[in-house]
Amino acid sequence: MPYAIHEIELTKPLPTLAVPEGHGGMALIVRRKDRPLGFVMQALPEKSVLAPDELAGWISRELAPGLLRESLLEELAPRAPGSPLPSLTVAICTRDRAERLARCLGALLDLRRPEGGEEAPFEVLVVDNAPSDERTREVVTSQPGVRYVREPRPGLNFARNRALREASGELLAYLDDDVVVDRGWLDGLREAVAAHPDAAAFTGQVLPYELATEAQIVHERRGGFRRGFETIRYGSSAPDASKLYPCVTGIFGVGCNMAFQRDRLRELGGFDEALDVGRLPGGGDHDILYRVIRAGWPLVYEPRCLVFHEHRATRAELRHQYWTWGLSLMAFVFKAYRSDPPERARWRLLVLSWFAHQLRQCAKALRGRHALPAGLLATELWGGVVGLLGEYPRSQRRSARIRREHP
Repeated sequence: MPYAIHEIELTKPLPTLAVPEGHGGMALIVRRKDRPLGFVMQALPEKSVLAPDELAGWISRELAPGLLRESLLEELAPRAPGSPLPSLTVAICTRDRAERLARCLGALLDLRRPEGGEEAPFEVLVVDNAPSDERTREVVTSQPGVRYVREPRPGLNFARNRALREASGELLAYLDDDVVVDRGWLDGLREAVAAHPDAAAFTGQVLPYELATEAQIVHERRGGFRRGFETIRYGSSAPDASKLYPCVTGIFGVGCNMAFQRDRLRELGGFDEALDVGRLPGGGDHDILYRVIRAGWPLVYEPRCLVFHEHRATRAELRHQYWTWGLSLMAFVFKAYRSDPPERARWRLLVLSWFAHQLRQCAKALRGRHALPAGLLATELWGGVVGLLGEYPRSQRRSARIRREHP
Protein backbone atom coordinates (compact mmCIF):
# COMPACT_ATOMS: atom_id res chain seq x y z
CA MET A 1 0.00 0.00 0.00
CA PRO A 2 1.43 3.42 -0.93
CA TYR A 3 2.49 6.12 1.49
CA ALA A 4 1.24 9.69 1.11
CA ILE A 5 4.03 12.32 1.12
CA HIS A 6 3.31 15.71 2.68
CA GLU A 7 5.41 18.86 3.00
CA ILE A 8 5.29 20.61 6.37
CA GLU A 9 6.37 24.23 6.80
CA LEU A 10 7.13 24.83 10.47
CA THR A 11 6.59 28.59 10.34
CA LYS A 12 2.92 27.99 9.52
CA PRO A 13 0.22 26.34 11.69
CA LEU A 14 0.44 22.57 11.47
CA PRO A 15 -2.40 20.98 9.51
CA THR A 16 -4.57 17.98 10.27
CA LEU A 17 -3.48 15.13 8.03
CA ALA A 18 -5.40 11.98 7.11
CA VAL A 19 -4.07 8.78 5.58
CA PRO A 20 -6.02 8.35 2.33
CA GLU A 21 -8.03 5.23 1.66
CA GLY A 22 -5.88 2.53 0.14
CA HIS A 23 -2.68 3.91 1.70
CA GLY A 24 -0.54 2.24 4.34
CA GLY A 25 1.36 5.14 5.83
CA MET A 26 2.65 8.66 5.58
CA ALA A 27 5.94 10.49 4.99
CA LEU A 28 6.75 14.08 5.88
CA ILE A 29 9.24 16.47 4.32
CA VAL A 30 9.78 19.04 7.05
CA ARG A 31 10.92 22.57 6.19
CA ARG A 32 11.58 25.78 8.09
CA LYS A 33 11.48 28.97 6.03
CA ASP A 34 11.50 26.65 3.03
CA ARG A 35 14.81 25.02 4.00
CA PRO A 36 14.52 21.20 4.19
CA LEU A 37 15.27 20.05 7.74
CA GLY A 38 14.08 16.47 7.93
CA PHE A 39 12.28 13.49 6.46
CA VAL A 40 10.22 10.98 8.45
CA MET A 41 7.99 8.10 7.43
CA GLN A 42 5.69 5.78 9.36
CA ALA A 43 3.24 2.98 8.67
CA LEU A 44 -0.29 4.05 9.67
CA PRO A 45 -3.76 2.54 9.18
CA GLU A 46 -5.67 3.89 6.20
CA LYS A 47 -8.11 6.69 7.04
CA SER A 48 -6.32 7.42 10.32
CA VAL A 49 -6.07 11.10 11.22
CA LEU A 50 -3.17 13.02 12.75
CA ALA A 51 -4.24 16.17 14.58
CA PRO A 52 -1.77 19.09 14.77
CA ASP A 53 -0.63 18.17 18.30
CA GLU A 54 0.04 14.56 17.24
CA LEU A 55 1.92 15.81 14.21
CA ALA A 56 3.99 18.13 16.39
CA GLY A 57 4.84 15.25 18.72
CA TRP A 58 5.93 13.03 15.82
CA ILE A 59 8.12 15.74 14.30
CA SER A 60 9.72 16.70 17.61
CA ARG A 61 10.49 13.07 18.51
CA GLU A 62 12.18 12.39 15.19
CA LEU A 63 13.80 15.72 14.36
CA ALA A 64 14.33 17.67 17.59
CA PRO A 65 18.19 17.90 17.39
CA GLY A 66 18.12 19.17 13.81
CA LEU A 67 15.38 21.68 14.51
CA LEU A 68 17.26 23.02 17.51
CA ARG A 69 20.50 23.25 15.53
CA GLU A 70 18.82 25.20 12.74
CA SER A 71 17.22 27.64 15.19
CA LEU A 72 20.55 28.25 16.93
CA LEU A 73 22.38 28.76 13.66
CA GLU A 74 19.81 31.30 12.56
CA GLU A 75 20.21 33.25 15.79
CA LEU A 76 24.00 33.02 16.16
CA ALA A 77 25.16 33.04 12.53
CA PRO A 78 22.59 34.59 10.21
CA ARG A 79 23.16 33.65 6.60
CA ALA A 80 24.55 36.38 4.39
CA PRO A 81 22.75 37.25 1.15
CA GLY A 82 23.60 34.82 -1.61
CA SER A 83 26.52 35.60 -3.92
CA PRO A 84 26.23 35.33 -7.68
CA LEU A 85 26.74 31.78 -8.89
CA PRO A 86 29.65 31.16 -11.29
CA SER A 87 28.62 30.20 -14.80
CA LEU A 88 26.86 26.83 -14.62
CA THR A 89 26.17 23.93 -16.96
CA VAL A 90 23.59 21.38 -15.82
CA ALA A 91 24.08 18.10 -17.67
CA ILE A 92 21.47 15.35 -17.87
CA CYS A 93 22.80 12.10 -19.28
CA THR A 94 19.95 9.95 -20.53
CA ARG A 95 19.11 6.91 -22.63
CA ASP A 96 15.67 6.02 -23.98
CA ARG A 97 13.69 7.54 -21.10
CA ALA A 98 11.98 10.47 -22.79
CA GLU A 99 9.09 10.76 -20.32
CA ARG A 100 11.36 11.00 -17.29
CA LEU A 101 13.63 13.43 -19.12
CA ALA A 102 10.69 15.71 -19.92
CA ARG A 103 9.69 15.77 -16.25
CA CYS A 104 13.27 16.46 -15.14
CA LEU A 105 13.69 19.28 -17.66
CA GLY A 106 10.36 20.86 -16.69
CA ALA A 107 11.37 21.27 -13.04
CA LEU A 108 14.88 22.42 -13.94
CA LEU A 109 13.69 25.05 -16.39
CA ASP A 110 11.27 26.38 -13.77
CA LEU A 111 14.36 27.41 -11.79
CA ARG A 112 15.61 29.37 -14.78
CA ARG A 113 12.43 31.43 -14.96
CA PRO A 114 11.09 31.81 -11.38
CA GLU A 115 7.76 33.59 -10.90
CA GLY A 116 8.28 37.20 -9.92
CA GLY A 117 12.04 36.73 -9.57
CA GLU A 118 15.16 37.46 -11.56
CA GLU A 119 15.91 34.98 -14.31
CA ALA A 120 18.75 32.61 -13.39
CA PRO A 121 20.82 31.96 -16.53
CA PHE A 122 22.52 28.59 -16.77
CA GLU A 123 23.22 26.16 -19.58
CA VAL A 124 21.16 22.99 -19.80
CA LEU A 125 22.86 20.19 -21.72
CA VAL A 126 21.23 16.84 -22.53
CA VAL A 127 23.59 14.03 -23.53
CA ASP A 128 21.68 11.35 -25.42
CA ASN A 129 23.63 8.17 -24.77
CA ALA A 130 23.48 5.64 -27.64
CA PRO A 131 19.73 6.10 -28.21
CA SER A 132 17.56 3.56 -30.01
CA ASP A 133 15.17 6.21 -31.37
CA GLU A 134 14.68 9.97 -31.70
CA ARG A 135 12.31 10.55 -28.78
CA THR A 136 14.95 12.20 -26.59
CA ARG A 137 15.91 14.62 -29.36
CA GLU A 138 12.23 15.47 -29.84
CA VAL A 139 11.81 16.24 -26.12
CA VAL A 140 14.88 18.49 -26.12
CA THR A 141 13.98 20.39 -29.28
CA SER A 142 10.55 21.14 -27.77
CA GLN A 143 12.25 22.99 -24.89
CA PRO A 144 13.78 26.38 -25.74
CA GLY A 145 17.31 26.97 -24.53
CA VAL A 146 18.24 23.30 -24.01
CA ARG A 147 21.27 21.96 -25.89
CA TYR A 148 21.29 18.44 -27.32
CA VAL A 149 24.36 16.25 -27.86
CA ARG A 150 24.41 12.62 -28.97
CA GLU A 151 27.10 10.34 -27.52
CA PRO A 152 27.24 7.08 -29.53
CA ARG A 153 29.32 5.08 -27.04
CA PRO A 154 26.96 3.32 -24.59
CA GLY A 155 27.78 3.83 -20.92
CA LEU A 156 26.97 6.53 -18.38
CA ASN A 157 30.56 7.64 -17.89
CA PHE A 158 31.06 7.97 -21.64
CA ALA A 159 28.09 10.36 -21.53
CA ARG A 160 29.39 12.17 -18.44
CA ASN A 161 32.76 12.71 -20.11
CA ARG A 162 31.06 14.00 -23.24
CA ALA A 163 29.26 16.53 -21.04
CA LEU A 164 32.61 17.50 -19.53
CA ARG A 165 34.02 18.19 -22.99
CA GLU A 166 30.95 20.14 -24.10
CA ALA A 167 30.20 22.18 -20.96
CA SER A 168 30.75 25.93 -21.08
CA GLY A 169 30.10 26.64 -17.39
CA GLU A 170 32.76 27.00 -14.70
CA LEU A 171 30.55 24.70 -12.63
CA LEU A 172 29.25 21.44 -14.07
CA ALA A 173 26.30 19.77 -12.32
CA TYR A 174 25.10 16.27 -13.18
CA LEU A 175 21.48 15.19 -12.71
CA ASP A 176 19.97 11.81 -13.55
CA ASP A 177 16.88 11.84 -15.74
CA ASP A 178 14.79 10.19 -13.00
CA VAL A 179 15.12 13.09 -10.55
CA VAL A 180 13.10 16.28 -10.10
CA VAL A 181 14.94 19.27 -8.64
CA ASP A 182 13.50 20.99 -5.60
CA ARG A 183 12.60 24.66 -5.88
CA GLY A 184 15.60 25.45 -3.64
CA TRP A 185 18.14 23.30 -5.53
CA LEU A 186 19.84 26.19 -7.32
CA ASP A 187 19.88 28.37 -4.19
CA GLY A 188 21.42 25.48 -2.27
CA LEU A 189 24.18 25.11 -4.84
CA ARG A 190 24.77 28.86 -4.87
CA GLU A 191 25.00 28.89 -1.06
CA ALA A 192 27.45 25.98 -0.97
CA VAL A 193 29.74 27.47 -3.61
CA ALA A 194 29.75 30.89 -1.91
CA ALA A 195 30.59 29.37 1.49
CA HIS A 196 33.21 26.96 0.11
CA PRO A 197 34.83 28.53 -2.96
CA ASP A 198 37.82 26.18 -2.69
CA ALA A 199 35.69 23.01 -2.94
CA ALA A 200 36.09 20.95 -6.10
CA ALA A 201 32.85 18.97 -5.74
CA PHE A 202 29.38 19.37 -4.27
CA THR A 203 26.69 16.80 -3.57
CA GLY A 204 23.14 17.15 -2.29
CA GLN A 205 20.21 15.53 -0.58
CA VAL A 206 18.05 12.94 -2.37
CA LEU A 207 14.49 12.25 -1.20
CA PRO A 208 11.82 9.98 -2.74
CA TYR A 209 9.72 11.40 -5.55
CA GLU A 210 6.96 8.97 -4.61
CA LEU A 211 6.31 6.04 -2.28
CA ALA A 212 3.74 4.33 -4.46
CA THR A 213 4.93 0.69 -4.38
CA GLU A 214 6.22 -1.81 -1.87
CA ALA A 215 9.67 -1.75 -3.50
CA GLN A 216 9.95 2.03 -3.15
CA ILE A 217 8.88 1.89 0.50
CA VAL A 218 11.31 -0.95 1.28
CA HIS A 219 14.16 1.00 -0.30
CA GLU A 220 13.35 4.16 1.65
CA ARG A 221 12.99 2.28 4.94
CA ARG A 222 16.63 1.29 4.59
CA GLY A 223 17.53 4.96 4.27
CA GLY A 224 17.16 5.43 0.54
CA PHE A 225 19.75 7.86 -0.84
CA ARG A 226 19.49 10.23 2.12
CA ARG A 227 22.69 11.63 3.61
CA GLY A 228 21.22 13.80 6.38
CA PHE A 229 20.20 17.43 6.71
CA GLU A 230 23.43 19.00 7.94
CA THR A 231 26.01 20.63 5.66
CA ILE A 232 29.26 18.66 5.78
CA ARG A 233 32.66 19.66 4.43
CA TYR A 234 34.92 16.71 3.63
CA GLY A 235 38.68 17.06 3.29
CA SER A 236 41.88 15.14 3.78
CA SER A 237 40.93 14.15 7.35
CA ALA A 238 37.72 12.51 8.53
CA PRO A 239 35.06 14.81 10.01
CA ASP A 240 34.03 11.97 12.35
CA ALA A 241 37.45 10.39 13.04
CA SER A 242 36.52 7.24 11.10
CA LYS A 243 39.38 4.75 10.77
CA LEU A 244 38.20 3.90 7.26
CA TYR A 245 38.13 7.47 5.92
CA PRO A 246 38.32 8.33 3.03
CA CYS A 247 37.52 4.81 1.87
CA VAL A 248 33.93 5.00 3.18
CA THR A 249 32.95 6.62 -0.10
CA GLY A 250 29.17 6.23 0.22
CA ILE A 251 29.08 9.07 2.74
CA PHE A 252 30.08 11.68 0.15
CA GLY A 253 26.83 11.71 -1.81
CA VAL A 254 25.03 10.18 -4.77
CA GLY A 255 25.77 10.42 -8.48
CA CYS A 256 22.25 11.48 -9.45
CA ASN A 257 22.88 14.88 -7.80
CA MET A 258 26.47 16.13 -7.88
CA ALA A 259 28.41 19.12 -9.20
CA PHE A 260 32.06 19.93 -9.85
CA GLN A 261 34.38 22.78 -10.60
CA ARG A 262 34.73 21.93 -14.28
CA ASP A 263 38.48 22.54 -14.49
CA ARG A 264 39.17 20.42 -11.41
CA LEU A 265 37.21 17.59 -12.96
CA ARG A 266 39.24 17.92 -16.15
CA GLU A 267 42.47 17.84 -14.13
CA LEU A 268 41.35 14.50 -12.70
CA GLY A 269 40.86 13.16 -16.24
CA GLY A 270 37.08 12.94 -15.96
CA PHE A 271 35.14 9.80 -15.15
CA ASP A 272 36.45 6.25 -15.42
CA GLU A 273 34.71 4.78 -18.46
CA ALA A 274 35.21 1.22 -17.20
CA LEU A 275 32.62 2.00 -14.52
CA ASP A 276 28.92 2.62 -15.18
CA VAL A 277 29.02 0.57 -18.36
CA GLY A 278 27.44 -2.69 -19.49
CA ARG A 279 26.76 -5.14 -16.71
CA LEU A 280 28.59 -2.86 -14.27
CA PRO A 281 26.08 0.02 -14.09
CA GLY A 282 27.58 1.86 -11.14
CA GLY A 283 30.68 2.84 -9.22
CA GLY A 284 31.44 5.98 -11.20
CA ASP A 285 30.18 8.32 -8.48
CA HIS A 286 32.14 6.48 -5.75
CA ASP A 287 35.25 6.67 -7.86
CA ILE A 288 35.18 10.34 -8.85
CA LEU A 289 34.24 11.61 -5.37
CA TYR A 290 37.00 9.51 -3.80
CA ARG A 291 39.50 10.86 -6.33
CA VAL A 292 38.48 14.44 -5.50
CA ILE A 293 39.30 13.82 -1.83
CA ARG A 294 42.55 11.97 -2.61
CA ALA A 295 43.65 14.86 -4.84
CA GLY A 296 43.49 17.09 -1.76
CA TRP A 297 40.43 19.11 -2.71
CA PRO A 298 37.44 19.70 -0.39
CA LEU A 299 34.04 18.20 -1.15
CA VAL A 300 30.87 19.70 0.32
CA TYR A 301 27.56 17.97 0.97
CA GLU A 302 24.72 20.53 1.03
CA PRO A 303 21.24 19.21 1.92
CA ARG A 304 19.49 22.29 0.53
CA CYS A 305 20.72 21.19 -2.89
CA LEU A 306 17.80 18.76 -2.94
CA VAL A 307 16.33 16.50 -5.61
CA PHE A 308 13.51 13.96 -5.58
CA HIS A 309 14.37 10.56 -7.05
CA GLU A 310 11.95 8.08 -8.58
CA HIS A 311 12.97 4.81 -6.92
CA ARG A 312 12.67 1.39 -8.57
CA ALA A 313 8.99 0.45 -8.66
CA THR A 314 9.04 -3.36 -8.67
CA ARG A 315 10.61 -6.07 -6.55
CA ALA A 316 12.53 -7.37 -9.57
CA GLU A 317 13.98 -3.91 -10.29
CA LEU A 318 14.89 -3.42 -6.64
CA ARG A 319 16.55 -6.85 -6.47
CA HIS A 320 18.62 -6.00 -9.54
CA GLN A 321 19.58 -2.67 -7.99
CA TYR A 322 20.80 -4.36 -4.81
CA TRP A 323 22.85 -6.74 -6.94
CA THR A 324 24.44 -3.87 -8.84
CA TRP A 325 25.16 -1.96 -5.61
CA GLY A 326 27.25 -4.83 -4.29
CA LEU A 327 28.82 -5.46 -7.68
CA SER A 328 29.69 -1.80 -8.35
CA LEU A 329 30.99 -1.07 -4.87
CA MET A 330 33.41 -3.97 -4.87
CA ALA A 331 34.48 -3.37 -8.48
CA PHE A 332 35.40 0.16 -7.44
CA VAL A 333 37.18 -1.16 -4.33
CA PHE A 334 39.15 -3.55 -6.58
CA LYS A 335 40.23 -0.59 -8.74
CA ALA A 336 41.07 1.68 -5.80
CA TYR A 337 43.09 -1.05 -4.07
CA ARG A 338 45.26 -1.47 -7.16
CA SER A 339 45.61 2.23 -8.03
CA ASP A 340 46.07 3.75 -4.54
CA PRO A 341 48.68 1.66 -2.63
CA PRO A 342 48.94 4.03 0.40
CA GLU A 343 45.32 3.26 1.30
CA ARG A 344 45.45 -0.51 0.87
CA ALA A 345 45.25 -1.26 4.59
CA ARG A 346 42.01 0.73 4.83
CA TRP A 347 40.59 -0.93 1.73
CA ARG A 348 41.28 -4.38 3.21
CA LEU A 349 39.58 -3.34 6.43
CA LEU A 350 36.62 -1.95 4.49
CA VAL A 351 36.15 -5.20 2.57
CA LEU A 352 36.22 -7.26 5.77
CA SER A 353 33.88 -4.84 7.54
CA TRP A 354 31.42 -4.72 4.63
CA PHE A 355 31.12 -8.48 4.25
CA ALA A 356 30.83 -8.98 8.01
CA HIS A 357 28.10 -6.34 8.16
CA GLN A 358 26.20 -7.87 5.25
CA LEU A 359 26.35 -11.34 6.81
CA ARG A 360 25.05 -9.98 10.14
CA GLN A 361 22.20 -8.21 8.34
CA CYS A 362 21.28 -11.41 6.48
CA ALA A 363 21.26 -13.36 9.75
CA LYS A 364 18.98 -10.75 11.36
CA ALA A 365 16.63 -10.88 8.37
CA LEU A 366 16.42 -14.67 8.54
CA ARG A 367 15.34 -14.31 12.19
CA GLY A 368 12.72 -11.74 11.21
CA ARG A 369 14.56 -8.89 12.91
CA HIS A 370 15.37 -6.75 9.88
CA ALA A 371 13.24 -4.32 7.87
CA LEU A 372 14.51 -5.82 4.60
CA PRO A 373 13.94 -9.34 3.26
CA ALA A 374 16.91 -11.68 3.54
CA GLY A 375 16.79 -12.28 -0.21
CA LEU A 376 17.56 -8.64 -1.02
CA LEU A 377 20.47 -8.54 1.40
CA ALA A 378 21.84 -11.83 0.07
CA THR A 379 21.58 -10.50 -3.49
CA GLU A 380 23.67 -7.45 -2.56
CA LEU A 381 26.16 -9.68 -0.77
CA TRP A 382 26.56 -11.96 -3.79
CA GLY A 383 26.96 -8.94 -6.05
CA GLY A 384 29.84 -7.86 -3.83
CA VAL A 385 31.50 -11.26 -4.17
CA VAL A 386 31.31 -11.10 -7.98
CA GLY A 387 32.50 -7.49 -7.98
CA LEU A 388 35.55 -8.34 -5.92
CA LEU A 389 36.46 -11.30 -8.14
CA GLY A 390 37.64 -9.37 -11.17
CA GLU A 391 34.59 -7.43 -12.41
CA TYR A 392 36.61 -4.25 -12.87
CA PRO A 393 39.19 -5.79 -15.26
CA ARG A 394 36.34 -7.43 -17.18
CA SER A 395 34.66 -4.05 -17.48
CA GLN A 396 37.90 -2.43 -18.62
CA ARG A 397 37.93 -4.86 -21.52
CA ARG A 398 34.28 -4.05 -22.30
CA SER A 399 34.92 -0.31 -22.34
CA ALA A 400 38.00 -0.77 -24.55
CA ARG A 401 35.88 -2.75 -27.00
CA ILE A 402 33.24 0.02 -27.04
CA ARG A 403 35.95 2.59 -27.83
CA ARG A 404 37.19 0.45 -30.72
CA GLU A 405 33.65 0.05 -32.09
CA HIS A 406 32.92 3.78 -31.74
CA PRO A 407 36.23 5.60 -32.35
